[in-house]
Amino acid sequence: MELAGLLTYFVFFLTMAGIYAVLSLGLNVQWGYTGQINIGVAAFFAIGAYTAAILTTPSSPYHLGGFGLPFLFGILGAMITAGILAFFVGLVTLKLRGDYLAIASIGIAEIVRLFLKNEGWLTNGVRGIPAIPKPLSGLTEGADALLFLFVILAFVLVVYLALERLFHSPWVRVLRAVRVNEDAVQAAGKNVLRFRLEAFVLGSVIMGVGGALYAHFTTFISPSAFDPMFGTFLVWVMLIAGGSGNNRGALLGAVIIWGVWSGTEIFTSRLPELWVTRASAIRIFMVGALLEVILIFRPQGLLPEKPPKTPGTKRVRSEE
Repeated sequence: MELAGLLTYFVFFLTMAGIYAVLSLGLNVQWGYTGQINIGVAAFFAIGAYTAAILTTPSSPYHLGGFGLPFLFGILGAMITAGILAFFVGLVTLKLRGDYLAIASIGIAEIVRLFLKNEGWLTNGVRGIPAIPKPLSGLTEGADALLFLFVILAFVLVVYLALERLFHSPWVRVLRAVRVNEDAVQAAGKNVLRFRLEAFVLGSVIMGVGGALYAHFTTFISPSAFDPMFGTFLVWVMLIAGGSGNNRGALLGAVIIWGVWSGTEIFTSRLPELWVTRASAIRIFMVGALLEVILIFRPQGLLPEKPPKTPGTKRVRSEE
């Protein structure tokens, strides 16, 4: 019985780590490649989740829905909706730089969260959307969670391989140049705003996929699930700790930080009653302390960024 409980928890852990890995990969396109400070990750996470939920749930008098579309249509809808939102947000905000872009993205994320919270006809407000179907459910008795884990891992693999292939493309080389010296790229005749917008939209589309996967995993979503702490802060910590600019670092950071976050929940649940009420603050402190340790000893993350290979060139090994 104890072994079965451990296996159940392990499947849950890997599923959530996989969902956060998708979000971290999306943020890596924006921050790791292009240097865009998007503090509104939760907005695209939420939009993807609610779009998938609305498209795939059965008819309900409490929220928009009743389309009953297959799982993959929900994923596609989440990608399209997140991409459209990112396009219009990007047109307004991407001329801003640094802290100003961060402040603007925070504001947009709050607008989206409050919209989802208050527009009951669309999202059922704070009561949320239940009965979101889980793909492959019922195929094998007692194995629904394990089958969905394979679905999550398949999406992580597809996104990772696509971004790895893209990483060695001329497009990403321009993005990295924009991150380092935007003025020089503009002087070279490149449309900097267009490249920034493309990266912002692509990263947000991937975040939308993460939101859709989360909705189908939990089978219930509400605005509280997309609190900035869970939808933005953790994703940033994962990417920074793992190594921004490195897709493998994004994956590693997601697994390690989610492991720490899950582990601290077990730890705080065993604290005296007086301290249990402060468990949330203690967990945030522990994650923050781990991030500080990593930044001190590995300021570029556990897996630092490696420049892509340029076609037609060979690495020359330096001799001491």
